Amino acid sequence: MIRSLAVLLGSLLWPFLGSILLLLPATVFAQNTVSASDPAPLELGHSAAAVDAIPKLIPTEHFAGRSAYREFQVSPDGTQLAITMSVEGKVRIVILDTATLELSQSLRLPDKTRLDWIRWAGRDRLLLSLSWLGRAYGWPVRFNRLYVRDLTTDNFFELKVNKKIIWGGDLVHLAEDGSYALISVQSSLRNSPSVYRYELEPDGDVERVVKSKRGVWDWYTDNSGVVRLGMGWQNKRLRVYYRESAAAKFELIGKLKENDDRSRYWNVVQIVSGSSQGYVLEESDDGRVGVRLFDYSTGEVVDTFYENPDWDVDGLWLKDDGTPLAALYTDDRVQMEWFDEETAKLYARLKRAIKLEDIRIISRSRDDHTMIIWGRSEADPGAFYVFSRDRNELKVLANYRPELEFTSLAKPKPVRYRSRDGLEITAYLTLPPGREPKELPLIVLPHGGPYGVRDMLEYNDEVQLLANRGYAVLQPNFRGSGGYGDEFYEAGTGQIGRRMQDDLDDAMDWAVAQGVADAGRVCVVGSSYGGYAALWAVLRDPERYRCAASWAGVTDFNRILRYDRRYLSRKASRRWRARVEGEEDFDLDSVSPAFFAPNLNRPVLLAHGTRDSVVPFSQFERFKEASETAPVQPVTLVVEGEGHGFSRKETGQKWYDALDRFLAEHNPADQVDENGNFTPPVNPATGPAFDDIELPPGATE
Repeated sequence: MIRSLAVLLGSLLWPFLGSILLLLPATVFAQNTVSASDPAPLELGHSAAAVDAIPKLIPTEHFAGRSAYREFQVSPDGTQLAITMSVEGKVRIVILDTATLELSQSLRLPDKTRLDWIRWAGRDRLLLSLSWLGRAYGWPVRFNRLYVRDLTTDNFFELKVNKKIIWGGDLVHLAEDGSYALISVQSSLRNSPSVYRYELEPDGDVERVVKSKRGVWDWYTDNSGVVRLGMGWQNKRLRVYYRESAAAKFELIGKLKENDDRSRYWNVVQIVSGSSQGYVLEESDDGRVGVRLFDYSTGEVVDTFYENPDWDVDGLWLKDDGTPLAALYTDDRVQMEWFDEETAKLYARLKRAIKLEDIRIISRSRDDHTMIIWGRSEADPGAFYVFSRDRNELKVLANYRPELEFTSLAKPKPVRYRSRDGLEITAYLTLPPGREPKELPLIVLPHGGPYGVRDMLEYNDEVQLLANRGYAVLQPNFRGSGGYGDEFYEAGTGQIGRRMQDDLDDAMDWAVAQGVADAGRVCVVGSSYGGYAALWAVLRDPERYRCAASWAGVTDFNRILRYDRRYLSRKASRRWRARVEGEEDFDLDSVSPAFFAPNLNRPVLLAHGTRDSVVPFSQFERFKEASETAPVQPVTLVVEGEGHGFSRKETGQKWYDALDRFLAEHNPADQVDENGNFTPPVNPATGPAFDDIELPPGATE
């Protein structure tokens, strides 16, 4: 295959990879876009990754893997590339020549530090943000400082701040020539940060350019480097301060209450030098987030620059002069509405050459002649490329996840179905490669959150693991999910365990009606809220589901809401409870799995990390204890020291291994003999027959 990379991690040797000459036509290509309308009817042919034969089983450790690559930064002149990567558990910075891809330097970090980010400061210097664990007032905290590494002299020095300060500086602005940086730093732990100008030389001059304002923690410059805006929360209001120029005083231009919807979306994008106007992302009166031209001197929207008729704008890319380059929104995947014809043409050419659905320029030289490109798709974790516009040449730099055989992966497709109350719901269906898409074992895989979160067409390790094992996988964006407008979002209020759960049942019914899924071989698998939905599925509707698997699932809603109060203000806590409960008199115990655990009669995999601060481990213990008298005992997995997600490859693999074994026993996919023929699935021995199930009292509305 062309896409390959050889890296000797022990010695950090980086051999030349060869290059691919792009015969990019001089003619203009139309930009490829994905329509927001319904997709074409589902083609139920052999699925996905153009694999005719059933692919070999990919080891779970490959799906649990982590990319070695963290960050790519091209130097301003385009001659050097800094790559942050993890080598045997330690972070390194390697410097390559962009023309030859030969290694020129390898930089080690001080022991017990974490690299947060790097930036080029001119041609031969790097600005680094490092942090480490320490203690303040008896509490464990993470300290942060900024450092400079001169690549020509090997000089490495810290930008000095008060030793007692925990967070040693946020980068506000970096001079184009790398000579100085504007950095937001506290003078003491009691004060909000001021902005200082640091000369990026050993013992360079330090000058305060903006004095702190009470409650202001975020400072913004215009595109010429003048600090023009400050924001921060004080007395439960978002306060916004603005000034016209470096010589003017900051004036308070706005105070947004914490329950004001504007504070949920209002986001500074850019202030244009020499002007009082810039761009913000803000919700309109009809609930649609768009790009607004904003007058900072009056605190008012001047005009709508761009609003998508169907989707909220997620982000905005700007040119160096502060004018809009592209707006980002998500239909089934992240899309870009271009405002610059030349860049639109470039992206179309790169997309055509790399042949992957999602293309991003993640770093570029100042003259745009050298770029780092990341290409990926929902069936491919992707690769990085070096693109030279002068030579019209694209070089493969690295596979993002080189251990994964990307040609054996499955390609999800968007589908739409109607809920029982008529709501249109989008889901993503992934069919196992090489298998006839008829009466397959099905995994319903609800996302976490649940509110404001969604699945989309993007690479997902868990989806690919399950498809590789022979399962069809269905990911419903049930009501309350984000990205489909306020009406769809609000339709989820008070519907946890009720209509939100109906949406999952209706997704299963759709898959069965399509002939894709075997109604007798359906399991629900999920994490966080998805873990809750999995447990609730087999307790509320055991006649439907053969089994369930939950990682870090909520099991008792009243307890989790009490737990959440310690992290929320009183008003925020009340709003969160109101969204979950809906009606004030609704009893959350009636949709909490822990109260129905004694009736459990389907196989369940119950897994949790002991240091989960989002859904505490006590939720696992609550369900496990309540299920001790159940007809079927859950299979349990406790991962010591792990949090809400998987911080290490080893812990992710424990979950995947346990899930793999659990599903093979309780909902096995079609077995394949040595000649490639299917054999009937083996019925699980655990749990009663489907026609013998009785619903737990109170488990349905």
